[in-house]
Amino acid sequence: MATVDHSVWYEKGMTFGQYLESMKVNRDEMTRVYEQLEFTDEDRAVWQEVAKKNGKGIVLTADWCGDAALNVPVLQRIAEESNIEWRYLIRDENLELMDQYLTNGTSRAIPIFIFLDQEGHETAVWGPRALEVQEMITSLRSTLPATDSPDFEEKQKDLYRSFKENITSDPTIWRAVIESVKAKLQG
Repeated sequence: MATVDHSVWYEKGMTFGQYLESMKVNRDEMTRVYEQLEFTDEDRAVWQEVAKKNGKGIVLTADWCGDAALNVPVLQRIAEESNIEWRYLIRDENLELMDQYLTNGTSRAIPIFIFLDQEGHETAVWGPRALEVQEMITSLRSTLPATDSPDFEEKQKDLYRSFKENITSDPTIWRAVIESVKAKLQG
């Protein structure tokens, strides 16, 4: 657990409403997940325990990101149930912070959710994907033609378009994210 104070970053961030207003891409998909997401009683019991910590957090994201269209609304709803106030930072405008949370030590993959205590110290980090979602995209990518194939770019665009539609419309995928976040917060 880091002892770095992230309060300055938190104060710099946008509220969820401000982030939503600033979006130019994926707003409809994100709104669909946000509005249709449902929690179980077991979920709510976990969120009540998390709420006792009176935390806050930072989200590194961008509206163009398909994973954010899934994860931001799920974690925003979790935050609302858990008394967590997120502040949203755009990845490419905050690379100094982003580079502290590289995926596999090399990738600026988003979204990244940094859970903080009231003093601004990190208590947990989640993102950019639930394991099940990562396995799904890895499997799909394996079906693409070689990168030097003339139709690679077209096939890749189609794959990502289909993947985004799937992850923002399938509640079983949303459930995988919920379970992954619960495991992180309980672990």
